[in-house]
Amino acid sequence: MSGAMNPVTLRDAVPSHNEEAEIATLGAVLIDSEALSSVVHLVRPEDFYKGAHQRIYEAILSLFDRGQSIDLITLAEELRSRGVLEQCGGAAYVSRLTSAVPTSANVEYYARIVQAASIRRTLARVSQEIIAQAHDNSAEISVILEEAERKIFEISDRNQTGTYYPAKEIVKQTFDAIEKHYHSKTEYTGIPSGFKDLDQLTMGFQNSEFIVIGARPSVGKTAFALTIAANMAIRQKIPVGFFSLEMSAMAIMQRLLSMEARLDSQRMRTGMLSPADFSRITEACGRLYEAPLYISDSPDLKLLDLRAQARRMKSHQDVKIIFVDYITLISSENRELPRHEQIAEVSRSLKALARELNLPVIALSQVRRETEGKKPTLADLRESGSIEQDADVVIFLHTEDLKNEVREVAVAKQRNGPVGDIALAFLARYTKFEALERGSGV
Repeated sequence: MSGAMNPVTLRDAVPSHNEEAEIATLGAVLIDSEALSSVVHLVRPEDFYKGAHQRIYEAILSLFDRGQSIDLITLAEELRSRGVLEQCGGAAYVSRLTSAVPTSANVEYYARIVQAASIRRTLARVSQEIIAQAHDNSAEISVILEEAERKIFEISDRNQTGTYYPAKEIVKQTFDAIEKHYHSKTEYTGIPSGFKDLDQLTMGFQNSEFIVIGARPSVGKTAFALTIAANMAIRQKIPVGFFSLEMSAMAIMQRLLSMEARLDSQRMRTGMLSPADFSRITEACGRLYEAPLYISDSPDLKLLDLRAQARRMKSHQDVKIIFVDYITLISSENRELPRHEQIAEVSRSLKALARELNLPVIALSQVRRETEGKKPTLADLRESGSIEQDADVVIFLHTEDLKNEVREVAVAKQRNGPVGDIALAFLARYTKFEALERGSGV
């Protein structure tokens, strides 16, 4: 049929490779051993398609690791000692490599061609693996999707490798950052919460950190998280991702409108509004419409799905911070594990996600019932001690009387900063937190 793809042709096609670029890369390194430092971070032995070239490059790397000179004589001897010289075409083939290129000047260009062909082969292999998994009806679809996404992300990051920096370069970058803060008068190194007293303790929420906000039910942890998210997305225009496992996206938006319009949330739900109230809601809708806030409201969100959605939020919307409400509602893939082990898995994964995406991840958590009426401690984080261990920052909300509009906000743990307590006003009718006015009862 015209335009149809022949599966036999695909199966029998020669995998992507460029033999000339492989020969040129090896030849350039043999002409000038200093050229190896330009390509060693780009290509690995398995990136070469031809087996002989893989073994030759392995031998070159071995000489490099031992600090020996790299030339035709040392390379031939290394291959001979490994018993693979003849498999590589003998000394004659090795010596011909240097005649393939006149200079080592373009070695990085050749190496990138080799790397690109290797990535294409990997893509083809991974695609076949994904197809095979997709036809395995015994596998959970969420597991297949997570595994597929993980493999694709690994390939996309293939050419991003670590390196080292001289002190003079780091000093310059550090000074530039200090100078930028000096001229802009920015007080914080992280993303500000919008509450000055809290931000002075934390210097803002830092990239790669896992932050836990803990409280008993009805104390206001969701309202606290939403207030911070609104401060960031509406007033600072910082892209925010918010995962709600307990409330629908519409319920979250009603709360945000209540706090932004400063209208009683109960009146909004019942529709008992005056024309002036409706006008305030319209203005609040306009501000929220422009806010870079992205809400996921899956009620039974699995850990793998959360990680996949978070990656997409980062990739597509460039979110700078992620909120999760709340941690004990996330479903582990292995439901047979004891509950505390499931929570430990979720906690470790959220911490790893913060590092992978290089942004703060803020997760809400309930604390033990025994803390009713008293200030929580780190040991009171519910269901798993691993939350306490994994968290870089732990913040508790506390009040001895739910009717009291003052909430104690305690930074109980901060890996890279001080701990301490502040007080904020919780306006329950607006489901909103505000700074406590000095000298005021609220």
